[in-house]
Amino acid sequence: MASTPHAAGSTAPGTPGTPKGLVDALTEALERRETKSARRRLTILPQNAIDFSSNDFLSLSTSPAYRNRYLAHVNNTPEFFPFASGGSRLLDGNSAYAEELERFVADFHNAPTALLFNSGFDANVGVLSSIPQPGDLILYDELIHASVHEGMRLSRAGSRVMFDHSCPTSLRAALGEQINNDPKIQSGARNVFIVIESIYSMDGDIAPIKDFVKIVDELLPLGNGHFIVDEAHATGVFGPRGAGVVQEFGVQDRMFIRLATFGKALASHGAMVLCGPETRDYLINYARSLIYTTALGFPFLASIRTSYELLSSGETESLQRRVQSLIGHLHTRLASLQIRQEVMFEVDHFPNSPIFSLRTSQPRELASFCQKAGLIVRAIMPPTIPDGKERVRVCLHAGNTEEEVDTLVRTIQSWLDLVPAKRDANL
Repeated sequence: MASTPHAAGSTAPGTPGTPKGLVDALTEALERRETKSARRRLTILPQNAIDFSSNDFLSLSTSPAYRNRYLAHVNNTPEFFPFASGGSRLLDGNSAYAEELERFVADFHNAPTALLFNSGFDANVGVLSSIPQPGDLILYDELIHASVHEGMRLSRAGSRVMFDHSCPTSLRAALGEQINNDPKIQSGARNVFIVIESIYSMDGDIAPIKDFVKIVDELLPLGNGHFIVDEAHATGVFGPRGAGVVQEFGVQDRMFIRLATFGKALASHGAMVLCGPETRDYLINYARSLIYTTALGFPFLASIRTSYELLSSGETESLQRRVQSLIGHLHTRLASLQIRQEVMFEVDHFPNSPIFSLRTSQPRELASFCQKAGLIVRAIMPPTIPDGKERVRVCLHAGNTEEEVDTLVRTIQSWLDLVPAKRDANL
């Protein structure tokens, strides 16, 4: 019997059950992203590379103190204690260990209670998708994390309004306009959620939280303004014993929800929502990203416990100071770079932040040049950031040395000396 060509929508050869049209569409989407130099790929770091890229700010992931304490937790566990959780926390995945860990973390952060999620993404999605009620207003910073956008997309809130990044004037204007347009906000009958990060991951800048609180308290004196603050990049690095920016500012009692994540400076996995007991109970009942997922197993709980024991005992304060010392060193060294007038290159850095942005019209070329020298930095490109904001992101860690920082700066200087001029109107 003669073979016939595959009709539209038929199964592609070698991919049983997959329509050829769908595979073509996926391939075309990837090719479009490739032409924009925006296609993402998984990579594996060379073992001998110098890390100037990860969010492991305290270098706990390679710390002998962390490793030894963690292994002691794991090895001293009774044999009958399961390593796997076995289900969601509402079914078989809860444990006395998990609940004690939540109390421990809440006490450290001066919070009434805490609720563990599997990741910061899950926590933000769970909070934003369930807590704002129909008709409520969400005001959010324009550079808020993608997980917040996903939560807002699923939210029942009546409206979502963006304000300019870390701009008190813009927040005041946006909130004032909504109050004028909606008497229920002014009367306190409708809630307003202000969603920000304490430290933003791309530029490393610190939000003016105290200014925001003053504006909200002034415009919403009836108390219907509620802050949701993601402290993902602050936990462990900023504040007393690494408790975060909110506690450094002393405004923790004014926050409705704080989010502390463990996959960055704390070398672990997961996140906790720091909140009041009623909010915690509500999330247990309504946050789908908590209800319908397998809970973290014991090894992850033990790793979180290990990190917080190091923080609470003050053992990481020397690492915080070490990071600050390296920040000052890199800031000084970058200021000494010799940059030809025709080469587009700028350094964006905010005081005390371990994150530096190297703005250039050729971020991929600079990142590749550094990587060939054994220095891991990353070019950050759209769609991760807006068009015109491309940069090379540099992160410092307690485990870096002054010599490594000097090598990085010398490598950047070598690239600047070789790179052909290429003007970029966006810089």
